[in-house]
Amino acid sequence: MSASSLSQLPRLYGLDTLRASAICLVFMYHYMVFVSHQQTFGWLSEVGWAGVDLFFVLSGYLIGNQIFKGIAAGHTFSVSAFYWRRAWRTLPVFWLVLAAYFLIGAPLGGKTPPALWRFLSFTQNLGLQSGTAFSHAWSLCIEEQFYLFLPLILLAAAYLRRFGFSIGVRQGWCLLGLLLLLGVSVRCVLWARYGRISFGEIGSYYTNVYYNTLCRFDEFLPGIALAMVKNFHPPLWQKMQAHGQKFFFAGLAACALMFYLSYQFYFIEGYGYGFFMSVFGYSLLAWAFALLIVAALSPNSTFSGLRVPGAQHLALWSYSIYLTHKPLAYLIQTQTKSLAWSSSTLLLVISLACLLCGAILYRLVELPCMAWRDRQWPSNFLVLPATQPAPN
Repeated sequence: MSASSLSQLPRLYGLDTLRASAICLVFMYHYMVFVSHQQTFGWLSEVGWAGVDLFFVLSGYLIGNQIFKGIAAGHTFSVSAFYWRRAWRTLPVFWLVLAAYFLIGAPLGGKTPPALWRFLSFTQNLGLQSGTAFSHAWSLCIEEQFYLFLPLILLAAAYLRRFGFSIGVRQGWCLLGLLLLLGVSVRCVLWARYGRISFGEIGSYYTNVYYNTLCRFDEFLPGIALAMVKNFHPPLWQKMQAHGQKFFFAGLAACALMFYLSYQFYFIEGYGYGFFMSVFGYSLLAWAFALLIVAALSPNSTFSGLRVPGAQHLALWSYSIYLTHKPLAYLIQTQTKSLAWSSSTLLLVISLACLLCGAILYRLVELPCMAWRDRQWPSNFLVLPATQPAPN
């Protein structure tokens, strides 16, 4: 759920639109679950949880592209620089919101939060019980785990090459395939225990499947795959870019199909969580989003240059909005009950408050921290690339 730097030009408007769409989807879903308890935004309220999946795919591409671009250019990747840059990008706002939950938790909603060390170690998503305070930090935990392990995998590959092992792009693709298989297999096993009402443990589905790192990490893989093609298979990437408009329509069709399947078969009344959507749906949804990312990056696609009003700012503020929208919604709803506002007035006030808070945190916390980070660690590489990828 990271926003790109305002100072980086040119803007990739297609990616801005996707990031803005992701935060809007998440907001719609959480508004239904925690505020209105009805489909305020129609069927989009029901499938809005997919916004997190879109964030995962975007992170897979953006982080993968940053790293692979430098490696393809022959630069030496610095694991420590990468970790420091990620830390200064994601932690300041997170720590600020985390402090608010632990200092004034009751007005922000939710039950007692998990132990503080679970948040600080980014393991809060493991065994997470729904309804606890700051529960939506589960996706940030998986993001941070991704930031931790991707460089370690690259470091391990470099270490093995020193001992004569042939570790290269081909092996990277094999690993990608194995990881995809692992994610599907783990969900299959866990669905067999927690997926159906008749199994008797469906109440633990979110704890053991939805929040589980092993069940969701494969949603980063489509983005990583795109970054690998772009940087290690340039001729193939150029062919894909030449058909950007086709990828756009294919992505729209694929996303529409997956949204329909999610709406109809993700949870089935009287049955439980559908087998197909639980086992294959998360991955297929992520690959559908990946088609739109190709279109967003292609100069031959209408989508890449489409400037949706407000999308750029939503994209920039999306990380802070994600962290703060749930506590703000709960706080405003509980504090204004006596005013008997209409549902539309409440929605307008909460939406504006979330936008304002996201903008303020971006300007006062995120931007200064990114500026300081860029002065201290200007690159993820020991040798500064001639053209740096835009920070994410």
